[in-house]
Amino acid sequence: MSVLPLVFTSGWAGGINAYAVVLLLGLFGAAGLTDEVPESLQRTDVLVAAGVLFLCEAVADKIPYVDSAWDSVRTVIRPVAGAVAALPAGESGSLPELAAGAVGGTTALMSHLVKAGTRMAVNTSPEPFSNIAVSTAEDLGVAGIVTFAIFHPVPAAIVAATLLVLGLVILVFLASRIRRFLRRRAQRREEKRVAAGLQGPPPR
Repeated sequence: MSVLPLVFTSGWAGGINAYAVVLLLGLFGAAGLTDEVPESLQRTDVLVAAGVLFLCEAVADKIPYVDSAWDSVRTVIRPVAGAVAALPAGESGSLPELAAGAVGGTTALMSHLVKAGTRMAVNTSPEPFSNIAVSTAEDLGVAGIVTFAIFHPVPAAIVAATLLVLGLVILVFLASRIRRFLRRRAQRREEKRVAAGLQGPPPR
């Protein structure tokens, strides 16, 4: 249970950028900076795959509307990545590992929902710079908090918990903008469907 602060922080970060968390934990473990990272995350193939996927996410996450579509696809992946952060907790199937997996997965799901909802609200702005700024801040925040958690897990967990609560509060205030975003997206889809129906089948 002593690794729960690290698992909680990794879960929070994984809900924002799962591949960055896997990459950072693997690199820290391979460099010998911590003994809490399993060898499976330190493998070269895992690190390369995580690095490539992180670059893909870093690009997609900065493009308006593409980021929301990316978040939708990652609704399952990010909580799973948060649960993977529980691997350092102990032997496979042990009670501490199961508890850590629940903590990491739940925290990742909550932070993912905060990120996805916030990004929908950001997409209500017509200019793309807000997406770039928010995405860059998320990337730097994940890198900073995971690095901090390796050396100071308890303070880092407190920071992550505070950020999670603040994110949930902000999400409540942004709910109206998110609803407008969803209505607009549904309206655009309906307009495309109607336009396609008016065009009719192509001539033979």
